[in-house]
Amino acid sequence: QVQLVESGGGLVQAGGSLRLSCEAAGRMNAYYNVAWFRQAPGKQREFVANTRWRGDSTNHADSVKGRFTIFRDNVKNTVYLQMNSLNPEDTAVYYCAVDTAIISGAYNDGRTYKYWGQGTQVTVSS
Repeated sequence: QVQLVESGGGLVQAGGSLRLSCEAAGRMNAYYNVAWFRQAPGKQREFVANTRWRGDSTNHADSVKGRFTIFRDNVKNTVYLQMNSLNPEDTAVYYCAVDTAIISGAYNDGRTYKYWGQGTQVTVSS
């Protein structure tokens, strides 16, 4: 079992930066897939980025490519989401999720992920 705790959200002005953290409690195998999703009020949950725990594969949604970067620190058992050039459309609750399956589903589909954190609010003011 994996427990996830997100942190780092907050209020920031447009153009600013934030770094979100997702700390995992429990054994993290190299093939685990860790992702960030977000959900804005009245909208569906949206894939943001993912990485294999071993770090050899990452993906970023087109809407954040070039602005957001996902990376992990295996020593700290933590996955980060560095968010730069934020705009009001990035306002959402951000969730960290882990897929522990040996054969995974689509990396950008929330149904692939078994464990979820509680979420952290990111608000970008114009």
